[in-house]
Amino acid sequence: MKGDPEVHEEFEARLKAYEGLPAAATGVGRDLVNEPMIRHWCEAMGDTSPAYTGPDAIAPPTMLQAWTMAGLTHRPERTAAYDELLTLLDESGHEAVVATDCEQEYLRPLRPGDRITFDSVIESVSGRKTTKLGTGYFVTTRTDVRAGGELAGTHRFRILKYAPAYRPSKPAERRPRPVVNRDNAGFWEGVARHELLIQRCTACHTLRFPWLPGCNACGSPDWDTVEASGEGTVYSYVVMHHPPFPAFEPPYAVGLVELAEGVRIVSNVVGVPYDKVRIGMPVRLEFRRYDEELELPVFQGVGP
Repeated sequence: MKGDPEVHEEFEARLKAYEGLPAAATGVGRDLVNEPMIRHWCEAMGDTSPAYTGPDAIAPPTMLQAWTMAGLTHRPERTAAYDELLTLLDESGHEAVVATDCEQEYLRPLRPGDRITFDSVIESVSGRKTTKLGTGYFVTTRTDVRAGGELAGTHRFRILKYAPAYRPSKPAERRPRPVVNRDNAGFWEGVARHELLIQRCTACHTLRFPWLPGCNACGSPDWDTVEASGEGTVYSYVVMHHPPFPAFEPPYAVGLVELAEGVRIVSNVVGVPYDKVRIGMPVRLEFRRYDEELELPVFQGVGP
């Protein structure tokens, strides 16, 4: 795809021709919106909002995509148009793929008993973009989710199909800097002192993490902090293999660690091989310096 601008224009016109075509056939949710899935979701997310329990319960809006998922053994066929688009990008050298972001819009609450239907369309294909990963094209699909025929929300999912840019001679890049704002500045000040601080609502004494401007249990804006003991267990984890990123050396384990205090934090699990990390493994907090500016809380495996 290097060279003549007219070739690029022709190629991008071919990509644009797929906009508006279906990405997946009309689907029907495998299950009705139901209380057990809502309960499991809330437990996993630590969401104790009363709106999601009781006779007038609604489903958490962020579950929107969950009701459309087909499962590991029952995956609907993509449309020929979507396969053709991906093949066209593959054959032009844009063989690598990474999911970049998703957007959701909620139009009406979903309630237990709702039957979900959904349609997916290729909403847009960007022009050629140059990123740190390489040069490629962003492909956005939009899924319209309906309940009883009424539009309940939309889910946009965006991937980058790119030709990897390898720069082996380039100096190692630094890890990304954390985003520090007025809501979480106290947490990072604690990290600088080698303290892992958890917010505590002063009205109902509920602990919360990550830091939020108000209590998600009672709504109070008043809080103080408690220092975590540093003991915890691996609640869940993933092993990152792809995409490669200059500041990291895959494969490595990223864990959702449940602290002894009951809240959960996402961090690296270190000190054990990535393929030996297990759910339930005991871990202990330590602070690891990555460069002259960046020090992060990580968790050392302490199990056998």
